[in-house]
Amino acid sequence: MVDDRQLARILRPPKGSFFLLGPRGTGKSTWLHSELRPAATVDLLEEGRFQALLADPAQFAMELRTLADGSLVVIDEVQRLPQLLNEVHRHIEQRKMRFALCGSSARKLKQAATNLLAGRAVRRYLHPFVPEELAGRFDLDGTLRFGLLPVVWAAEDPEDTLRAYAELYLREEVQAEALVRNLPGFARFLPVASLLHGQALSVSSLARDAGVARTTVEGYVDILEDTLLAFRLPAFESRLRVRERRHPKLYFADPGIARALGRRRGPPGPEERGHLFEGWIAALLRAYRDYRDLFDGWYHWSPAGALRTEVDFLVERGGEYVALEVKATPRISASELKGLRAIAELGHLRRRLLVFLGPRRLKTEDGIEILPLRAFLDELEGGTLFPTRR
Repeated sequence: MVDDRQLARILRPPKGSFFLLGPRGTGKSTWLHSELRPAATVDLLEEGRFQALLADPAQFAMELRTLADGSLVVIDEVQRLPQLLNEVHRHIEQRKMRFALCGSSARKLKQAATNLLAGRAVRRYLHPFVPEELAGRFDLDGTLRFGLLPVVWAAEDPEDTLRAYAELYLREEVQAEALVRNLPGFARFLPVASLLHGQALSVSSLARDAGVARTTVEGYVDILEDTLLAFRLPAFESRLRVRERRHPKLYFADPGIARALGRRRGPPGPEERGHLFEGWIAALLRAYRDYRDLFDGWYHWSPAGALRTEVDFLVERGGEYVALEVKATPRISASELKGLRAIAELGHLRRRLLVFLGPRRLKTEDGIEILPLRAFLDELEGGTLFPTRR
């Protein structure tokens, strides 16, 4: 067992008040207390505290009055009592207090936070570990099998911890917060949705496979996103007509989460490994976007009328693009470069990259760069994905 508290996270706190969001088990509370040393903490997962404030929210204001002006206060799992944001707003304005508002679900906060704290609290996200944070202890096989949630990475038995994580999600995140009316239907939906990790999301097909209505599935996917377990990657739509728009792709925030919700145990097979590797790269890109502003927008690229011609990721910064394909193999064939060759005429395309599991950097005659995983990680960590203009 490894003590994850000894590992430095690369997220840096903003100077003012902020929401800190992320899936359960990413170490938000640990990070807040190690980075900020707050004057007070309100933990709404503590049931007694939650019930007391639910019955009498005025207690919260009385507690804040005991603190000095300008104090820092952490509210953990703030989505359970979004009405506390009334007092947060007032104490930011009147007493210059600073708040770190921590949560694993954006669903209940959406309307309240928009109305009460617009411009007064920025958003930050804490993701599962990235290799840069693991002090040389990163292992790809373990990552694809168990993921990099700190609560799992530090566990004696990662497989059992993942199973408990999935059960806890259904019991405390979904059932306790009354996010769905039909919990058995949602439970049937989860393993079906997990099979779409790294694939185009067709709501109609997913509804048919899960045995629920299309509108219900749309709501279920929204819940996965709002509870920060999954995210959608839109299709690049430049020059596409409305009727030609492609489906977004669905990714889970961590390989371990995808496998736990799909009830898959043991080492992943070759096909699953490919989807897990692509999904993990998607999660890495998303983490570095949030931590270090790596890019402004991102998409998958699949041109109309072209079967099996696509590029996994197209990232954009300042109107320029980098195309990125991901292959969980040690060798690359010409057929695997088809998408990167098809996208070559896209305007303002600065680089075409393929990330693979081979040992050496390569480059094709037409300029496609083939990067070993370690070289790609170096570019993420160094912020050099987009070339500097000379």
